[in-house]
Amino acid sequence: MEMPQPDQQVIAKKASLIAALHEVLPQDAVISDPMETRAYECDALTAYRCPPMLAVLPSSTEEVSDVLRICHAQGVPVVPRGAGTSLAGGALPTADCVILGVARMNDVLETDYDNRIIRVQTGRTNLSVTGAVEDEGFFYAPDPSSQLACAIAGNIAMNSGGAHCLKYGVTTNNLLGVTMVMMDGRVVEIGGAHLDSGGLDLLGVICGSEGQLGVVTEATLRILHKPEGARPVLIGFDSNEVAGACVSDIIKSGILPVAIEFMDRPCIRACEAFAKAGYPDCEALLIVEVEGSAAEIDDQLSRIIAIAKAHNPVELREARDADQAGRIWLGRKSAFGAMGQINDYMCLDGTIPVSTLPEVLRRIGDLSKEYGLEVANVFHAGDGNMHPLILFNANQEGQLETCEALGAEILKLCVEVGGCLTGEHGVGIEKRDLMLHQYSAQDLEAQLRVKDVFDPKWLLNPAKVFPLSVTAARRQPF
Repeated sequence: MEMPQPDQQVIAKKASLIAALHEVLPQDAVISDPMETRAYECDALTAYRCPPMLAVLPSSTEEVSDVLRICHAQGVPVVPRGAGTSLAGGALPTADCVILGVARMNDVLETDYDNRIIRVQTGRTNLSVTGAVEDEGFFYAPDPSSQLACAIAGNIAMNSGGAHCLKYGVTTNNLLGVTMVMMDGRVVEIGGAHLDSGGLDLLGVICGSEGQLGVVTEATLRILHKPEGARPVLIGFDSNEVAGACVSDIIKSGILPVAIEFMDRPCIRACEAFAKAGYPDCEALLIVEVEGSAAEIDDQLSRIIAIAKAHNPVELREARDADQAGRIWLGRKSAFGAMGQINDYMCLDGTIPVSTLPEVLRRIGDLSKEYGLEVANVFHAGDGNMHPLILFNANQEGQLETCEALGAEILKLCVEVGGCLTGEHGVGIEKRDLMLHQYSAQDLEAQLRVKDVFDPKWLLNPAKVFPLSVTAARRQPF
């Protein structure tokens, strides 16, 4: 994956930059030792690595402002980093950049249960937001698979979702306001503790902008009352296409489950071996969960089960208590770890119309045979957010390149059927060169002009999102 050559004039400023940063940050918040900066050389897309010039760990909005002001004045690129769980290379450094990590910024700043909001520093982990309010009967809805580790900063950068986004939406549907530091150090407030703001939808521009426009240091999030109850049903099928058709029929019926998760045979077998969840040996598995009062749950599940039976399932298992529900979800929550035990893999993230699921699953199977690499499918089927896992051997020469080529074809397929390149992982460097497949040159130019307004020097998160060929003129040396 091509990256720009480091600017040697910037690297030559390292000593003066360190001195300036030490004036505004504690001694242990500036990391310059090459052995220590290697800890920041990649994110969860580990195929690509590059140690940064420096890393800094500020503890407040004011410290972030000071860091960005100094880097802006010296023309030093900055890569914002949450918890480093990005699967798209969103936090991959360049050799002449400063990594700005928000891990130390993890405080709860305000809770307002009457108005159902919480304000946090964005280094706080996703799951710990719910942890801060659950004793009062509330929760934070977006739940990425990495929610134990991933930070709110990264969730906002990539507009993350999760298993329950079918009903509750993704980050943008649960984000009310942000405090953001511009590249020149200015601090701005966008949105706030209210339903919506007048004027331009700047919050919608910021959420999902992948650290291209500013560094979000504080976030006001919507919290919700916990539902009265929830119950999943496990449905097994003898083909991926039939499972996909069942998902489409559930959505068309007007029922809104809180989650519809899909797993195919390779993933089912790996998860069962790993988690011993009691999954059936079948070609495809759906986990459909509904919530509400007992009567609501019974009504919704009876209708879902009737739809499933019309597709001749090989297994149909409704959870009758919390233990059974936990076991149904156990394997799905363990999927990525389970697959990692059996092979190297690349996790994709494309979104498609739900009605095209059967066709897309069939064509992914055909592409898998064509490229000679197995593909395991596990994804949020209810909203068409697919996560194909391409299995390969990283130690075998050429397999990574074959894997990337297959991944590109799968993502192009998503666009072809009316979907898009990403649902929640972002573009990063992984899908950067596919952006011209989804957007025209005019579409990309409109996006580039937004970047021009927020970051005229193009110092924030360099070489991400946009193809290098269309940004070369904007990425001039300082």
